[in-house]
Amino acid sequence: MTVRTSAAALAAILVSAGCGASTTTEKPPPPVNAHAASMKDGFGTMERLAEEAKKEGSLTVIALPRDWVNYGEIIDTFADKYGVKVNQLEPGANSSREIEAAKDLKPDVFDLTLDVAVANAGKFAPYKVLGWQDVPDHVKDPKAAWYAGYGGYMSIGYDPRKVQAPASFADLLKPGYTVALDGDPLRSAAAFNGIMAASLQSGTPRVEQGVNLFEKLKQTGRLTSPDKANVVVDWDHLNAARAAKDAEAWKVMIPRDAPLGAYYVQAINKNAPHPAAARLWEEFLFSDEGQNLLQKGFARPARGEAMLMRGTLDTEQAAKLPTAPGAPVLLTIPQEDAAKAYIKHQWQ
Repeated sequence: MTVRTSAAALAAILVSAGCGASTTTEKPPPPVNAHAASMKDGFGTMERLAEEAKKEGSLTVIALPRDWVNYGEIIDTFADKYGVKVNQLEPGANSSREIEAAKDLKPDVFDLTLDVAVANAGKFAPYKVLGWQDVPDHVKDPKAAWYAGYGGYMSIGYDPRKVQAPASFADLLKPGYTVALDGDPLRSAAAFNGIMAASLQSGTPRVEQGVNLFEKLKQTGRLTSPDKANVVVDWDHLNAARAAKDAEAWKVMIPRDAPLGAYYVQAINKNAPHPAAARLWEEFLFSDEGQNLLQKGFARPARGEAMLMRGTLDTEQAAKLPTAPGAPVLLTIPQEDAAKAYIKHQWQ
């Protein structure tokens, strides 16, 4: 999620040879395979992929709210660029619901939390996008069933007109703070990760500590809903989007002692009704244009570091992202499973 600059040298060699007249016959391109696992094997060029997707005519997505990481502009740009209609289903669905609904609703692509993607990898069609090498190894499936598209940090958003800037989650226990999570932690990934961010101790999650903090807030009557709170614990891209609308009314910070991060990953439905359009969608999301559009929604693009090195990252927009205190702490699947089991028994 964080990016580092490095020097790079690029050399180009142009070789020309031969004299006199010669004739060559271009080799015809291989037949299109819309179910292929790579551009090279299935289409050869972006132009052929786009042409095949346009023939299919549409793409069906699920659980992509238009105000989430700029998906509204991303969907519209994709549809206009390639002439492919985008059908948008259940924008408010969570990752588990995406998988549950797939049999009946038949979405072409998924946008999922990492744990749900790992658990359902067998339902996805492997496909390596052109930017595959730029995606960090620890957030992509070696067989290309799923791969991170963007990430974010858990953050504290607050109203500076009503409270002082908190320096840590522990500060929220001080008088004056009314605090909200983004949903029910038993159903919402954002709320669950809010508890886990508050649970971090020297980089290690202590779920009891996170639950205890919110229990104390509830006991004092200061755990409330987002519309009534002067502090909202949520993904930094959501708090940053809120701050962008009114910088005087909302600020966002990522606690130095709790840099919890997470990635959302992309996958193609193995039974996608529009397999070429699904692959074109992934190529667009992982292109420089698509990654910059995600960053415009205050997400942290998975290819961001490589794009910065190549000079293709929108650095002006990158400067608008909330300041990260360092590399993110990423929960392992066993840590998530154990924490969810604890919260399920203790939260009520």
